[in-house]
Amino acid sequence: MSATITAFPTAAPATRTASVSHLRITARGRVVLTIAVLLAAVAIIAGFVLTGGGAVATGQAGDVHFDHVTVAAGETLWQVAEDVAPTADPRDVISDIVSLNNLSSTQVMPGQSLAIPTKYSN
Repeated sequence: MSATITAFPTAAPATRTASVSHLRITARGRVVLTIAVLLAAVAIIAGFVLTGGGAVATGQAGDVHFDHVTVAAGETLWQVAEDVAPTADPRDVISDIVSLNNLSSTQVMPGQSLAIPTKYSN
């Protein structure tokens, strides 16, 4: 038996050349691009400067109201703290009262009016 080998034409893989487009920018194009970037940067900076960051301060204080207590004769700040906030630690209450009223010490005088922090008000 004899075998005959016949070569069939096969499809050759298509060869593609990669189409690489190089962006070529001219001197005039570079100038235009530079001016556009600079204008955008100036516009952004001007926006921040002209808006002032968005914070607005006023010279007026907000409406804050505190309860006040008047110190009785012989009463100490410790007793005032216990009366105002019986469940809180008196040391913390005293510290808050001294801070709120700008007291230089914990000594109080009879008839003195003390503002009470709102967290201890009922």
